[in-house]
Amino acid sequence: GILLALLMSNAGGSWDNAKKFIEKGDVPGESKGGEAHKAAVVGDTVGDPLKDTSGPSMNILIKLMSIVSLIIAPIIA
Repeated sequence: GILLALLMSNAGGSWDNAKKFIEKGDVPGESKGGEAHKAAVVGDTVGDPLKDTSGPSMNILIKLMSIVSLIIAPIIA
């Protein structure tokens, strides 16, 4: 679960920032309304939910794993 959340968070952030990168003019030969920008808008649409849902879920997952390990450690020892 943690690996998937990390992948989703990084991919979502990259897709989300690609549109901003193109609109800023940092991609030579590409501008707003071009083919790369259209693809980046689709990536932005996909990237926002990935980025916005994986971060909070990763936080909860790490906290849950920490609590479980602290409870189980004395039982095992």
